[in-house]
Amino acid sequence: MIGNWLKTSILMAAIVALFGVIGGMLGGQQGMVLALLFGGAMNLFAYWFSDKMVLKMYQAREVDSTTSPYLYNIVRDLAGRAGLPMPRVYLIEEAQPNAFATGRNPEHAAVAATTGILELLSERELRGVMAHELAHVKHRDILISTIAATMAGAISALVNFFALFGGGGRDGEGRPNLIVGLALAILAPLAASLIQMAISRAREFEADRGGAEISGDPAALASALRKIEAYAQGIALPAAEMHPETGQMMIINPLSGGNLAGLFSTHPKTEERVARLMAMASSAR
Repeated sequence: MIGNWLKTSILMAAIVALFGVIGGMLGGQQGMVLALLFGGAMNLFAYWFSDKMVLKMYQAREVDSTTSPYLYNIVRDLAGRAGLPMPRVYLIEEAQPNAFATGRNPEHAAVAATTGILELLSERELRGVMAHELAHVKHRDILISTIAATMAGAISALVNFFALFGGGGRDGEGRPNLIVGLALAILAPLAASLIQMAISRAREFEADRGGAEISGDPAALASALRKIEAYAQGIALPAAEMHPETGQMMIINPLSGGNLAGLFSTHPKTEERVARLMAMASSAR
């Protein structure tokens, strides 16, 4: 837990510094000050409201034991097995099978699943997936993941803001420096994606392991991962394509690839995840 808090603090400080550098390059000293203030404000906003922002991006609707008893009861049972408070449960009306967890701590957590994943997976497989998401909650991965997604979008917005209002740096004659502006338009999303890649790969393996322990069924999660990857590759998830910085939150990469979207492919290879889970299943026999 202390490790994740340290990672989160370092990430937030690094993002503010990155905002300052971008602001300085685009708007000089005044731009740096404005960008630092904006970065600080965004950090506060991200801590308290980033989960709500991400859920809104996906038009997720909260459900309960009356509106979606199948999903809700699975999550409630698994949360009890994991020793976690009951998270809020959300459903996303999308055909692509996928799921994610968000929130700032286990007491303020939410899990979300698409309608596609409920239709595709058996109950046993769905339990494996939701146990994986609850493992993210238990490991306190969700804060740093959600903040990274929100701040990556904010970095791109900062570049667009300065570009819109005549930023991009200025040459010796006071004219906009288009080369600097173009470089920043490329480097800012790249820097954001590198931040996400640094936090995403190892935690997926740990969430697979933790989820398998919570559900008591590593083979079910392995089977679910195979199915989700096979179907997700052929079905678009529009919200993820519009906000590729959120792709690292999903259990399987939801992006179709191409352009900058490929930079946000932060998941380990599914074959390796499946192999590790099947090794767990074998050792448990």
